[in-house]
Amino acid sequence: KIICGFVLFGKVAPVDREVEVSLCRMDLCVTIKGVSFLLQTGLGILGNLLVLLAYAHIVYCERRLQPVDMILFHLAFANMMVLLTRGVPQTMTVFQLHNLLDDVGCKIVIYSYRIVRALSVCITCLLSVFQSLTIAPTTSRWANLKTRLPKLILPSFGFLWLLNMAVCIAAPFFSVAPRNGTVPKFTLNLGFCHVNFQDQLSYVINGVAITGRDFIFVGLMVLASGYILLVLHRHSKQMKGFRSSDRHQSSTLESRAAKTVITLVILYVVFFGIDNIIWIYMLTVSSVPPVISDMRVFFSSCYASLSPFFIISSNKKIKRRMSCASEEPKQQSPASEVSHVKL
Repeated sequence: KIICGFVLFGKVAPVDREVEVSLCRMDLCVTIKGVSFLLQTGLGILGNLLVLLAYAHIVYCERRLQPVDMILFHLAFANMMVLLTRGVPQTMTVFQLHNLLDDVGCKIVIYSYRIVRALSVCITCLLSVFQSLTIAPTTSRWANLKTRLPKLILPSFGFLWLLNMAVCIAAPFFSVAPRNGTVPKFTLNLGFCHVNFQDQLSYVINGVAITGRDFIFVGLMVLASGYILLVLHRHSKQMKGFRSSDRHQSSTLESRAAKTVITLVILYVVFFGIDNIIWIYMLTVSSVPPVISDMRVFFSSCYASLSPFFIISSNKKIKRRMSCASEEPKQQSPASEVSHVKL
C-alpha cells in the first residue's frame, strides 16, 4: 500500500485524501515516464553501438565498406547521437535532475540534436533512394547514374551535413537554460532547456522550415520504397516461367527485400508522422504543455531506438559478426579442456 504525505520535522503531516491520491498518481506518472525514457534511451544506445562496432570490425578485417554499409553506419551514428543529445537529458529531467546545462550548453545540445535528428531522416531517405536505383533495370533512364552511385555517397553525406547545419542555424540563438518563474509565450519547454522565440512569426517560420524539410525527405523515401516494390512485383511476374526451385528461391529473396522496404516505410511514416503531427499542433498554441513536449520527444526518438535492431535482424554481415563473437568463447573451451587433461 502506497502512503503519500509530507514529512515535516520528522513527522508525517496529515493530508487530505484527494490530495494524497493526486500525489500518488503524480508519482506513478513520473515513474512510468522515467522508466519509459530510460529503457528507450538505454536500449537504443546499446543497439546503435552494436551496429557501429560490427561495422568497425568489418572495416578492420576487410579494409573497406560497401556503399550501403557506409549509409547504415552513418545512420547508426546519427541515431545514437539523437539519443545522446535528447534522450539522455530528457531522462535525467524526468527524474527531477534540474540545472543540467547553462545557456552555452543548451545552445550546443539543441543545435547538435536538431542536426543529427535531421540527418536520421535524410540518411534513411538516401538509403531508400540508393536501393531503388540499385535494383532499377539497366535499360532504364537511371542506368548512367547507377555506375556513379558509389562515388556519390561521400559527397551526399557532406551535402546533407551542410544542408541541415544551415536549416538548423536558428536553434542556438533561441536556446537558453530554464529560468525561475513562468515560461513566456512562444517557448518550447524541453525541460532541460528552453527555446524562446521572440514572436509568433519567428516561431512559425522555424517550425514550417523544419516540418517542410522532414516532409520532403520522407516523401522521397516513400516514393523510392514504392518504386522498389513495383520493381520487385514486375520481377516476380517474370520469374514465373522458370522451374519451381528457382522460382521459390527468387520469391524468398523478393519477399525478404519487400519486408525490409515495408518495415522501413512503416517505421518512418508512423513515428515521424506522429512526431510532425504533434509538432504542427505545437505551432498553433503559444504555450506548449510539458506533457505534449514529452510525447513528441518519445515518439521522435522511437525510430532511433528501434532502427538498429531492425538493421541487426535484417543485415547478414552484422549477424555474422555477432555470431562469430558469441561463438569464440565456445570454441576456446574444448582446447582448454584438452590442455587441462594433458597436464
